[in-house]
Amino acid sequence: MEVVCCDPDVARLLYIQPMRSATFPPIRVKPEVRSEVEAVLREGESLTQFIEEAVVSAAAWRRNQAEFVARGEAAIDRCKREGGGLSVDEAMADLQGRLDAARSQAAKRSHQ
Repeated sequence: MEVVCCDPDVARLLYIQPMRSATFPPIRVKPEVRSEVEAVLREGESLTQFIEEAVVSAAAWRRNQAEFVARGEAAIDRCKREGGGLSVDEAMADLQGRLDAARSQAAKRSHQ
């Protein structure tokens, strides 16, 4: 037999409990820093909202940066294991060829 909770207070607590949030520690900043931040707040935006958005963005940036570095390191390891890749001279020649082609295209467009 299934037991169903019918007490609204208990049901509310069961629903709300997982939704509690954590806080960041308070930070001390110079008054000039606080003034600069407050000066760029959007209409209706609180300092708390700004700080939360900044923290979330910084964490996402660092996560993406770490993933990028990991992919690069894995590619370097794979290239070393499997051989291949380009020498510095070959890579520079390829880049120079691309640059020359782009300049040629730009010159053609400017003469039209």
